[in-house]
Amino acid sequence: MTSALEKPVLSEVEFIAGFHAIGEERYHHKHPFHLLMHEGQLTRGQLQAWALNRYFYQSRIPIKDAAILARSEDPAFRRSWRKRILDHDGDGSKPGGLEKWLKLVEATGLSREQALGGDGILPATRFAVQAYVELVSRRSHLEAVASSLTELFSHKLIALRLDRMRQHYPWLASGLDYFTSRLTQAPEDAEFALAWVVNHAHKREEQNKAHAALRAKCDILWAQLDALYFAYVNPGWPPPGAFRPAKDTR
Repeated sequence: MTSALEKPVLSEVEFIAGFHAIGEERYHHKHPFHLLMHEGQLTRGQLQAWALNRYFYQSRIPIKDAAILARSEDPAFRRSWRKRILDHDGDGSKPGGLEKWLKLVEATGLSREQALGGDGILPATRFAVQAYVELVSRRSHLEAVASSLTELFSHKLIALRLDRMRQHYPWLASGLDYFTSRLTQAPEDAEFALAWVVNHAHKREEQNKAHAALRAKCDILWAQLDALYFAYVNPGWPPPGAFRPAKDTR
């Protein structure tokens, strides 16, 4: 029986709707930095800073996915989840997402060595990305999987980004393969993760924690863009040791 203080379990429809409501409110598609990007208002230097810092986040995706995989005792789950690691690391015969993002870094005019070495990464980027790795490592397995559900919203953002980058930044054309791949990979990953979370959140408390995990992930993505905006747009104060674009890099 449900106690007077315990809220009833959400229906599947209500539970899923909660994730979409979080995405509409908190996903980083509305961040001012992304809005400037899609309007063609970023300079080459600002795009370099974005690509460089985002690579650090990308480099930790297979690490966080390995942490999630290692926590599961279900072979079926592990078989499905390990696809994500291959998508980013590659399988030795074709490039994965990390290699494709390095191509994007190079397309902006920076070297892959700078991205691989982590030179000039914003401190806030490091803190935010580490918070994500800690989230999937320390919270429940359910919360770890639920945090990946930003992929429910990424397809629309990626499609828009591809269109606007081709329109406003044609010099990035050689570095856009990452986004093309994610147009199919992200929806597949989101479909599996959402079904798994729905099937494993049996109590209202578990449902609430799953929703909270997605909010936390959205906050982590937003915080990374906050740092980029502060350092490279307004007021434009990169901290000591951070990447500094060359002048006149529009």
